[in-house]
Amino acid sequence: MKRILVRSVIFILMTYTGSAQTITKEHWGKVNNKEISLYTITNTNGMKMQITNLGCIITSLFVPDKNGNLDDVVLGFDNLEDYLNGHPSFGTTVGRYANRIKNAQFILNDSVYKLTANADGTAIHGGNEFRDAIWNAKTITSENGQGIQFHYLSPEGSHGFPGNLDVYATYLLNDNNAIHVTFEATTDKDTHVNMTNHSYFNLNGAKELIYNHELMVDADTYTEFGEDITPTGKMPLLKDTAWDLSTMTRIGDKVHDIPLNGYHHFYILNKKDGEMKKAAELIEPTSGRKLEVFTTQPGITVYASNGLDNITGKYNIAYKPHAAICLETHHHPDAMNHHNFPSTVLKPGEKYSEAVIYDFGTLQ
Repeated sequence: MKRILVRSVIFILMTYTGSAQTITKEHWGKVNNKEISLYTITNTNGMKMQITNLGCIITSLFVPDKNGNLDDVVLGFDNLEDYLNGHPSFGTTVGRYANRIKNAQFILNDSVYKLTANADGTAIHGGNEFRDAIWNAKTITSENGQGIQFHYLSPEGSHGFPGNLDVYATYLLNDNNAIHVTFEATTDKDTHVNMTNHSYFNLNGAKELIYNHELMVDADTYTEFGEDITPTGKMPLLKDTAWDLSTMTRIGDKVHDIPLNGYHHFYILNKKDGEMKKAAELIEPTSGRKLEVFTTQPGITVYASNGLDNITGKYNIAYKPHAAICLETHHHPDAMNHHNFPSTVLKPGEKYSEAVIYDFGTLQ
């Protein structure tokens, strides 16, 4: 991919103001002669989300602690070039299909579709297509806040998937310190869709590893996986496993007892199909920050950044295993290869529409 970068000097091009917030748009560089912009949305509490049209990546998220002090609670980089050099999906919008697809293939309508195998013969996160795409962007205001609506057309056959997929990803920040994210898509041919956001959270500003964070996930079952980390098709109970998060659990108490060096599981939420419901709660006692995750999606992947190593991120912090926790709401991994999993097929004339809310607060 041809890359043309503008380094060091950043120009503020526009400022948008709403009734309670501001949005600034900055020139961040160019890729393949296409403009890369960095948007900053700030609410009346000073909370600030920075997001770019490269991959719809949340690059920074400044959230107040119990004393009102702001700190950046997501991992990432402070420049475009590092994102272009490859990364473990820091803050990105994931698609066409989140998580793994076994053997990088599936059968749909009697046709075999072979996908990009980018993880030891497995397709993961749609071959990183959405992460690396340059999205069109426009500012938007709704009852859920102000922010950016991103648009991308994934062409027929991209990374092996059928159909032209027309996709919208909208990220809004409101004055209640909540980020509302919606994913929408339509297709002209039967295909599979499963989108998520892949932010890495550390509510103490990555000052230390996440062992002191406490996490609860409203799930009693999960998708069992095999040696290749793809589902076996079984959905056993979580009870009596080290990765049971049905009650508030200090991450450091269990993370070292779990295979693959920590949490890396898809939890099936206790909820009705399409119901917007609280899925998880994450707290960090030192800062007093709290994150509640609500979603319409049927499950959530909890990933304790087990594979992070030898990456230097923002503020010159060396990212190590367990530097952050991912809370990725989406549909079942590898659903197309397991008939007992809920379907992820999207047909012409239908609309894929899912939402997640990241609601930040402080402990009382």
